[in-house]
Amino acid sequence: MMRVWRRITNSKTLEGLSYARYVIFHPFDGFWDLTHADMGSLGAANVIILLTLAVRLIRLRFTGFMFLDIYWPEVSVWTEVLTVLVPLLLFCISNWAITTLFDGKGTFRHIYMGVGYSLAPYPLLQLLMVLLSNVVTDDEGVFYGVLNGVSLLWCAFLIIIALMMIHVYTLGQTILSTLASILGMIIIALICLGFFSMFSEAVSFFASLIREIEIRVY
Repeated sequence: MMRVWRRITNSKTLEGLSYARYVIFHPFDGFWDLTHADMGSLGAANVIILLTLAVRLIRLRFTGFMFLDIYWPEVSVWTEVLTVLVPLLLFCISNWAITTLFDGKGTFRHIYMGVGYSLAPYPLLQLLMVLLSNVVTDDEGVFYGVLNGVSLLWCAFLIIIALMMIHVYTLGQTILSTLASILGMIIIALICLGFFSMFSEAVSFFASLIREIEIRVY
């Protein structure tokens, strides 16, 4: 735990977190310098992703019932974390694989950092939404909906710009590679599900075979 805390609080990580403020308001220059001028840090990207996961759980727990009616004792923390973390990693892997084939300039590290920094507006706006959900009335709920839409669209916009700057693509190339990456995510997920299904069936078969042998021998 102390080792993790030291990594979070080292100067490079803190500088990277401070740089996130510049990135979200100046995405073109910010993401270019993030990867091509080594202005960002992997540690800062990790912290932003961890904050995103934490704020998602805070949102589920403390959002006013008028806007999000969830029975907290039935919420699985690990399921909620994996719901965010697995698609994020699959997207990074898929985008890296596809852009490598089509002259993309970014490495997997650059893609991961770009996506991580792109999520920076989410925890800030979602925390504000949690506070608003407990004080606004039902008639004023439109502000909650607008803020929720802004947080998601802002992150999506930043991801597109990040990939465009990282791979030195045009906007059209970036959109096509992003759509291809989403398709790649689905394919990877299906392959993994198929593999684990076959693995579980193989384990069940050998377990049954061992039990049958034990019964016949003893």
